[in-house]
Amino acid sequence: MLVAFPIALTMSVFGTDLLYWWTGDAFWARAAGWAAFGGFLMGVIAGITGTVELLVVRGIRNRSASWTHFILAVMLLSIMGANWAHRIGDYVAAVLPFGLILSAIAAGLTAVTGWHGGKLVFDYQIGTKMPDEKP
Repeated sequence: MLVAFPIALTMSVFGTDLLYWWTGDAFWARAAGWAAFGGFLMGVIAGITGTVELLVVRGIRNRSASWTHFILAVMLLSIMGANWAHRIGDYVAAVLPFGLILSAIAAGLTAVTGWHGGKLVFDYQIGTKMPDEKP
């Protein structure tokens, strides 16, 4: 769940920014601000956990795909932090154009980072345990 919430909230920021742009309703700008805060906060928690795993578990640390995923995730956290900080104060004025641009970049980077994370899980079985075979 540490991964699902930041992904969902990051994509929600982009969606609510688009809804604000389309409707002009300040509710969507406020929702985007809260989603940016939640996505950043949960992303930091997931990032701490992932960093500990990366540095402690040799099987993870030895794969170049792990380091690619790590670098992309740090970039994503930086963008989400900037997106949230940009919205503090006047959340309505923050959406257009820079909030929407940051949200779009974060959504795209989330897709790329998630693809690399999925590659670690499904191709390399990082973080999975295979059941013991019985004779």
